[in-house]
Amino acid sequence: MKIRSVVQNNRKKAFEVKTSTGVLPYPFAKLEKPPRRHDKIERVYVDKELAKEAFTYVLESGVEDSVHIEQVLEYNQDPTYLRELLLYKLTLEAQRRVEKSDLSKREIIRRLGTSAAQFYRLLDQTNYRKSVDRLLELLHVLDCDVDLVVREKSA
Repeated sequence: MKIRSVVQNNRKKAFEVKTSTGVLPYPFAKLEKPPRRHDKIERVYVDKELAKEAFTYVLESGVEDSVHIEQVLEYNQDPTYLRELLLYKLTLEAQRRVEKSDLSKREIIRRLGTSAAQFYRLLDQTNYRKSVDRLLELLHVLDCDVDLVVREKSA
């Protein structure tokens, strides 16, 4: 996802990051190098050197830092980002389990009832078009139990 524009809002003490899906806030308090009373933000811009996937801010002291769009999406609990993060983590675990498994890849493919091409797409961590359902099926074939844990947010 690309950042279209970014504006600092000193009243809200946050950046307002505009993407194709809307405007997302990112508070100054989450910055690694936050502005201080005597070291305010001098300028902020969408960083073209980071493929417009981050914005950079510069403090009056000359200190500079960048914030990636993934940090903004995670802070805002963007559902698409969270789904992709879940797919990524499940895929990495499936890759580890396939390597450890006594089953041959051909047998895993047979048990899944799919093609070899589809099996390898399931194991591709950059493929976000697959479903969580198919990854769960693969983990089941590999004799894994997957539990979803829901807990209160930590302060």
